[in-house]
Amino acid sequence: MLREKGIEFDLLQENPWEKNLTFFALNPAGEVPVLVEDDGTTVSGSYAIAEYLEDLHPEVPMLGRSVPERAEARRLVDWFDHKFDYEVTQNILFEKVFKRLMNYGPPNSTAIRAGKENIYYHLDYIGYLSSERHFLAGDQLTLADLAAAAHLSALDYLGDVPWDYNLAAQQWYALVKSRPSMRPVLADRIHGVKPPEYYENPDF
Repeated sequence: MLREKGIEFDLLQENPWEKNLTFFALNPAGEVPVLVEDDGTTVSGSYAIAEYLEDLHPEVPMLGRSVPERAEARRLVDWFDHKFDYEVTQNILFEKVFKRLMNYGPPNSTAIRAGKENIYYHLDYIGYLSSERHFLAGDQLTLADLAAAAHLSALDYLGDVPWDYNLAAQQWYALVKSRPSMRPVLADRIHGVKPPEYYENPDF
């Protein structure tokens, strides 16, 4: 969202499970992301940060232009950051990656299978929305697309998105994936985990 709006920023990595007290002073919840402005203004949580940026930099709207569009974009952000996260991302990404990083023991194969089964329903929904609207919330890219792409890019890094299942969903992701704002995201790497060869290729 920062890149789509043309806002310069620096990224700092924070591992919340390390319980850094300086970081907890910024966000007592101990969760990322946290935005810290040059003047010391601090905003915690991805959705609060998104609303803050939208209010402060409205020139490139990322929550839709009309009231109904903004409501739909917010609904879909909630869908992906809660429903999709609970049903898919947590079951796959947490079990395969974060458990190892946090020394929480071996992955739960039952949870991973559940996540892999649940993703089909969500790909169908993405395919339906993008076929009807071009982007997920309407004709323009919004935060809804970025929220969905964030989850899917993390799962795709592990090779756990069956793109051949729904062509419309694949075409939508290729459209978002090809945007300049996504290039640095796709260039990120997890130490010790190599993504599939197609991961950065917009044409799969």
